[in-house]
Amino acid sequence: MKIHNAYNWISNSCRTLSGSLNNLTSRYHYSSQSNNTLKPEVPQLPKSARVVIGGGGISGPSIAYHLSERGWNDIVLLEQGRLTCGTTWHSVGLCGQLRSDLTEMKITCYGRDLYKKFEEEGHGIGWKDSGSISLARTKDRMTDFKRKHAMTSASGFETHLLTPREIQEKCPVIRTDDLQGGIWIPTDGTVTAPDVTMVFSKLAKKNGAKFMEGVKVEKILTKNDRVTGVETSAGNIDCEYFVNCGGLWAREMGIKSTPNVSLPLHSCEHFYVVTKPLKEVERLMPVIRDHDGYICIREWNGGLCIGGFEPNPKPCFHTGVPDKFEFQLLPEDWDQFQVLMDECLLRVPIMQKAEIRQLVNGPESFTPDSNWLLGETPEISNYYVAAGMNSRGIISSGGVGKYMAEWIIDGRPSINLWKYDVRRFTKQHNDNSFLKDRICEVLGKMFSLNYPQTEQSTGRKLQTTPLHDVLQISGAVFGQTMAFEQPLWFDSSRDKADLYIHKGSFGKPVWFDSVQHEYRVCKDAVGLVDVSAQTKLEIRSAGNEALEYLQYLCSNNIDLEKGTIIHTGMQNEQGGFENDCSIARLGNNNFFMICPATQKTRALSWLRRHLPADGSVQVSDVTSMYSGIKLIGPHAQALLDDVTDVSTQKKDFEVMTCRFIDVGNASGIRAMRLTHAGEDGFILYIPSEYALHVYDTLMTAGTDYGIRNAGYYAIRHLRVEKSFAYWGLDLDEHTTPLECGREFRVKFGVNFIGKEALQKQRKEGVSRKFAQFMLEDFDVDTDIWPWGGEPIYRNGVKVGSTATCGYGFTLERMVCLGFVSDLDQNGNPKINPQINDYVMDKEAVYEIDISGKRFKAKPGIHTPKLALSSVDPSLLAFIQKDT
Repeated sequence: MKIHNAYNWISNSCRTLSGSLNNLTSRYHYSSQSNNTLKPEVPQLPKSARVVIGGGGISGPSIAYHLSERGWNDIVLLEQGRLTCGTTWHSVGLCGQLRSDLTEMKITCYGRDLYKKFEEEGHGIGWKDSGSISLARTKDRMTDFKRKHAMTSASGFETHLLTPREIQEKCPVIRTDDLQGGIWIPTDGTVTAPDVTMVFSKLAKKNGAKFMEGVKVEKILTKNDRVTGVETSAGNIDCEYFVNCGGLWAREMGIKSTPNVSLPLHSCEHFYVVTKPLKEVERLMPVIRDHDGYICIREWNGGLCIGGFEPNPKPCFHTGVPDKFEFQLLPEDWDQFQVLMDECLLRVPIMQKAEIRQLVNGPESFTPDSNWLLGETPEISNYYVAAGMNSRGIISSGGVGKYMAEWIIDGRPSINLWKYDVRRFTKQHNDNSFLKDRICEVLGKMFSLNYPQTEQSTGRKLQTTPLHDVLQISGAVFGQTMAFEQPLWFDSSRDKADLYIHKGSFGKPVWFDSVQHEYRVCKDAVGLVDVSAQTKLEIRSAGNEALEYLQYLCSNNIDLEKGTIIHTGMQNEQGGFENDCSIARLGNNNFFMICPATQKTRALSWLRRHLPADGSVQVSDVTSMYSGIKLIGPHAQALLDDVTDVSTQKKDFEVMTCRFIDVGNASGIRAMRLTHAGEDGFILYIPSEYALHVYDTLMTAGTDYGIRNAGYYAIRHLRVEKSFAYWGLDLDEHTTPLECGREFRVKFGVNFIGKEALQKQRKEGVSRKFAQFMLEDFDVDTDIWPWGGEPIYRNGVKVGSTATCGYGFTLERMVCLGFVSDLDQNGNPKINPQINDYVMDKEAVYEIDISGKRFKAKPGIHTPKLALSSVDPSLLAFIQKDT
C-alpha cells in the first residue's frame, strides 16, 4: 500500500512502542525504567587533584585521556550519575568530518582517526567505514559543496563531487531524480558513542586518572577569581584547574561559583526514528545527509535511523534540567517529527513499508551561533569549559579533548580556536529568554544553506546605539556584533521589517551597489559611520602604575606625550596578538583604549588578569557611556571646523592625536584624528546622551559637503583595498607582528610580554607572510565570489588560505587577503629569513581556487599605490608603515 502521509504511515505500521526504550537502551546496558538501580556506591573522594573535570559525557573523558597522555595524571572526573547518562548514551554516533572551515575539519578529522585507531587496537567501539554522501537539491547547495571540495582537496582531505547517477550507485535505497548532485566523503563513518566514552575512561584510568560516579558538583571554589577547589556531594577536593563538561547541565554549573561563569547554551528537543531491519539496507550503507530536506540517515542494526533538524524546533528545560534526568528521554511527539518524516518518505521510498521500532526524543544543548563553548572562562582563571556541542559532540570530542589539553597545559591550543572561544560572547548572550528564542533558530538552521555573512533573525535589538532609530529611518541594514546592532549598509528602498534580515549569496551580493556608493562618499566627500559598538576601555592610576602596566602589555611604546594616539598590539608569550588596539593618552595616568567590538570580553579578560595585585590600576568598560561617530573623507575636516570652535587644521590637530572638543551644544567629546581605513577623518567619542544631538548637527552642517550615512561594509572594503589586517578575521593569537608587516610597531627597547619570542623571529625569520592578492579575469557579476577560506596556490602547491575578501572599487579588482607559507619537502612550514622575496618572487605563479575555478592572482605585501592615489599626503607616512 502506498503511504503518502506520515500519520497514515505510522498508523499502518507495526509500531512496537511499548517497552521500546528497553529495546533501544539494551545496547548500552541501561534503562530509564531501572534508573533507581543505577545509583553507584559513593566513592572515597581524594583530598586534592591537579585537574577536576565535571561531567562524564564523551567530552570529559576525552579531555581526561588527552591530559593523561601528556603526562598529567593527577586528574579526577566527577559524574553525578553514570558515565554517558546525559546525552551521549542516546547519540546515533555519526562521524562526519566535512565542515565549513579547515579548523573544525582538523578537529573532526583527528577524532575520526583516533576512533579508527581505537577500533584497530581492539577496543571495540563499533566503528563502521560507511562513508557519507551529502545531497544537493539546489544549485546553490552544489556551489557550497564545490567550495568545500576545493578547500578539502587542497588540504589533502579526500572528497568527491558526485552526479545523481553516481549517488544512486553508491546508495540504491534513496531517490536521486530531484538532485543536482552531492559530495562523497569516503573516510566518514559511525561509532557506538557510549563505547567510545568508555574507552577514553579506561585509557585515562590506565594512565592514572580517577573517575568518580555518583558525585555531584555543588560549587566551584575560588579565591581572587581563581579556581582553588570543588565542593561536591561527597566532600571537598582541592584543585588547580576545573573543567566544566556538564553538557545539558553546563550552564547551571556555571552559576555554582563566585563570580558566576556565563555559558550561553539552551536545550532543545531532538528527534530520530529507528526502524526494524529492511532487506534492502546494506550494513555499510553510506550515511546520507539531505540538508535541504533537514534529514540525516544511517544504517542501524539492519534497519534505518533517520533524524534531523526540523525548521521549527521545540525548546526544553527552560528553567533547568529536571533532577535525576539520567538515561531518560522526552515523550514522543509525532506531530513535531512530521516534517522530518515527510522528507524521509520522499528521500527513501522503502520507508513506506518500514516498521518502526522507536521514535527517540532526546534533548541536546545548543549555543547562540551553533559553535562550541571552549577554553578558559573570562570570569575565573583556570576554570575551563568544553560544552555546547550543538549535536556534533561525538565526532568533535576527540579533537576537542586534544586541544583542550593543550589549552590547559600549554596556555593556548596549537590552532586558532577563536570561533569556539567562550570569550566571543558577552553577559547579554546568557539571558535565558534570548537563549530560548535564538537556540530554536540555531537548531532550525542547522542544515540550512548558510550563505556568507548570514545574520540571525532572533534576539535582535538586544543592544542598540542612541542613533539606531534615526539610522533605521534612513535605511540602515543592521548586523549584530557582540549583541550590538550596527549598520552594515544603507538601502532606503527596503521595508523596515527587512532591515535585520538579508538574503545571502555566493556571488555578487545584494548590497554591492549601495556599498559602492558609500565607499565613493568616503573617498570623495564625507561619510558618517556609527561605530558605537567598538569596545571602549579606560585605564587609570594615581601614579605611574597605569603607564607601567600598559607598557608591559603593549609591544609599542606607550610613553608618549598627552594627546597622542598609538596603534599597538598586545602579544602573548609566543608573540601572537591577544589584542589589537588604539590607545589615546588623555593624561599622565589616564588612557583610553579602543578595539573591535568582537574583542570586548577577550580584551577585558586579558587586561584584568594582568592587573597589579595591589589594586593600583583600574580598568573600566565605558563602551556604553560613549557613542562613536566616524567622519571619513576629504571634507571631514571642513565639516568639523564648522561645528566646533577648535581648529581642526592639520597643523593644529595632527593625525593620530586626540583632543576634547564641543560639537554644537554638546561638550566632553573625545575627538581622534584617525579612521582605521587609511583615509583622513575623525572618530568622535560622544557622551551617549549627546549622540543624537551631535548626529543631527553634523548631518545638517554636512549638507554642503555631500555627507551621507555609511556602514561597516564600506569601511571594510576601504581597509581590504589597502591591505589592512583586522583582528579576528586576519589576525589571531597565533599571528605575530613580523608575520603581518607590523614589526615597525614593535619597540624592542621596552619590556613587554612576548618580547623574547619576537626577538627570536627578528633574528631567524618567519615561515609565513600576510599578503594581498588581486584576482585577474574575475567577473564581479557572474563569478562566484571569494568569502574566506579559499586555497591559495603558488606554482601549483597550496601555501595558504584567504581570510578577508572584498572588491576594490578603486583598484577595480577583487581583492583577497591571506597568509602565504614557505613549505619544506614534506609540506610543513619552514623558517625563511627572506620571506618577502619568497612571496614576491616574479617567477612565482599564484592562483586562488574559488568553488573549483582557479583565478590567477597578483601578490603584494604593501598597499597598492593606486589605492593611495586620493589619500592626503600627510597620511601616507602612517599608512605605508601599516602595510
